[in-house]
Order: sequence, then structure tokens, then C-alpha cells
Amino acid sequence: MTDPFVSYGIEDGIATLTLNRPPVNVIHIPTLEQLETALAELAQNMAACVLVLRAEGKMFSAGVDVADHTPDKVGQMIPLFDRVCAALADFPTPTIAAVHGHALGGGCELVICCDLAVMAEKAKIGQPEIQLAVVAPIAALRLPTLVGYRAAADLMFSGRNLTAVEAAHMGLVNAVVPTEQVDEWVAAKAAQLAGLSRAAMVICKRALKMGDGRWADVLPEMERIYLEELMATADAAEGLAAFMEKRRPVWSHQ
Repeated sequence: MTDPFVSYGIEDGIATLTLNRPPVNVIHIPTLEQLETALAELAQNMAACVLVLRAEGKMFSAGVDVADHTPDKVGQMIPLFDRVCAALADFPTPTIAAVHGHALGGGCELVICCDLAVMAEKAKIGQPEIQLAVVAPIAALRLPTLVGYRAAADLMFSGRNLTAVEAAHMGLVNAVVPTEQVDEWVAAKAAQLAGLSRAAMVICKRALKMGDGRWADVLPEMERIYLEELMATADAAEGLAAFMEKRRPVWSHQ
């Protein structure tokens, strides 16, 4: 099926969900709504033994639209984005992120909500939100378990981007391959998993998640902190305004 910003389908046990807002796949509210619908439909389809998350264009995703972080939209966007990430993390069968180009901000958060990830050798990945005086809530909850607290703290506090090799060394992605081999790697891994028992895969994923922390349990509190405390700061408003006005922010540290 195809919506304006997302396409999805199933073939030979492999469900494919594609971000289709090239060239850089900025994720805005309509994209999130379509992702939520697609994930709900695919999760209910017993033919889906594995899910591949991929993207068209030159980047996997430049992240969530900064314009949707403004006070009039952020109250809708954050819970919606959190639901999409939770649906991806809780997808009943294994998920694979195919990162052919940069995955930044919300794009990185989608990747870390997948079970497996492959990354093109020239791509970069990271959470630059702190540079706008905002925070990546899903990353803050999932990264410490995924890569360890100190590595997560470095990424979140600095907002720096990782090279593909750094991401693999840290455990953020499973493999790094030349750009032209990303689809080949994904196809081989997806075919391998689709050839196994779906029933066993579902139970295996449930077992893995039991040892992966209870991040979803604290997600409502993370949303409250983001919307009621972070978005009430003067610096959050300044950082977002400076980005959209293409100027350097002036921090008041309040």
C-alpha cells in the first residue's frame, strides 16, 4: 500500500516499510500518522515474519521536522512519535533498519527501535537535538541499554554524529557495508529470518525484550518532562527559532 509519505507491503514473509519523503525524509506529523497506521496493519498480518524499515532518497532521515516542535504542534507530535517508536520496538517479529544514508535525530531513534541495523559505510548517525536545547526522549530511554550509559551520555550531551564504523564499534548497528550493498545485506538477512518459524521468532523477541529494560514503562513520564518542563524553557524556544531562522542561538540558560 502507498500513502503520500510511506509505502508498505509483504512478499515472501518479508514486510517492507519505506519512508518516502525524499530527498532527506524529514518526518512531519502526516508521516508519523501514516507510519502508525502502517505498523498497526503490518503487526496484525500473520504473513509478516520479518519487517524491513528503509527509505527512499539520499538520506535515511534527517529527523522530525523542527517546525513540528513548536508550541502549537509539539503536544501532538511527541506522543505520536513515541507511539510510532513503541510500535516499531514492539513489532511482534524481528525488525531490520536499512540505513543507506544519514540517520539523524528522529531518524536515529527509528533505527534504535529496530532489532537489527545495517549502515552504509559513508553514512552518519546521531542525536543532534541538544544543539537546539531540546532532547531526544526515545534515545534517552533506549540508548543506555543499547550501547551503555557512558557512550549514550557522550552522544546525548554532545549531539555529535557518528561515522558508520564508530556506530558499529559502539554496538549501535550490526554491520557496515558499501552503500551499494545495503539492500543485498538486508535481503539476505531478511530471507534468513523469514525462513525460520514465525511462532518461535515471536516468542524469542518477547524473551529478548524481557531483558532489555522496561523503557516503555517510563515513557509517559518522559513525555511529561519533555512537554511540561523542557518545552517551558526559554532556551528550547530560542534553539528552535534559531534553527528555523538560520542563525546562531543565543542561550539564556533558562
